[in-house]
Amino acid sequence: MRTKAIVRLKFPSEKHLQTAFNALEPETKKASTARSRAGLSMEDGFLVLDVEANDTVALRAAMNSYLRWINSAVEVLELLEKQ
Repeated sequence: MRTKAIVRLKFPSEKHLQTAFNALEPETKKASTARSRAGLSMEDGFLVLDVEANDTVALRAAMNSYLRWINSAVEVLELLEKQ
């Protein structure tokens, strides 16, 4: 059973959005497994993560990976702004 999830994440600024997109977009060019694929785009100030997978386990794993990477990028940007 093919599964799909789309997540739209709002960023505090265009700079944050562009930086996160540039950092993660290369990961979407080559699927890390044969069980899932992900796409990343920017729409109206949102980062849009689109993940498709062969099953819910693969979908959950892919979503968790991308959301952690996005969270890491946001944390680094916030840390850099504080300095």
